Amino acid sequence: MGEKPVMVVGLDDSEHSFYALEWTLEHLFGPSPPPFKLLIVHAKPTATSAIGLAGPGGADVLPYVEADLRKISSRIAEKAKKICSAKSVNDVVVEIVEGDARSVLCDAVEKHHASMLVVGSHGYGVLKRTVLGSVSDYCAHHAHCSVMIVKRPKIKA
Repeated sequence: MGEKPVMVVGLDDSEHSFYALEWTLEHLFGPSPPPFKLLIVHAKPTATSAIGLAGPGGADVLPYVEADLRKISSRIAEKAKKICSAKSVNDVVVEIVEGDARSVLCDAVEKHHASMLVVGSHGYGVLKRTVLGSVSDYCAHHAHCSVMIVKRPKIKA
């Protein structure tokens, strides 16, 4: 029998993406041997994209912003590993790749020949999605594999 197919799960610092990871582990990785090799990918923004180089003195702040982004990325990776471990999924690789999440996730799919990409949905409305851009929408149209968008259920008041 050949190698298991690869599943890429995109992760950022939002509750939505961690929900997508937990949902995936709960529904697609059971007590039997998992059907996929699991690769979790976090796209770390560049320091310049995070602050936008606003005027003079912007370059002075870059090392501090970069250090913060590295800490956040490490925290996200550790949290992902803990969630996987708690669900008894120990064969997992976590990659932190610098760049725009849309490109990073689609590139990871290509690089690892993934057969599935899982992303969370932030649930933005039309206006926010138009202004900010939707990573899940972009990936659904550009990733060369099946894309599963996991949405958190709305809490009824």
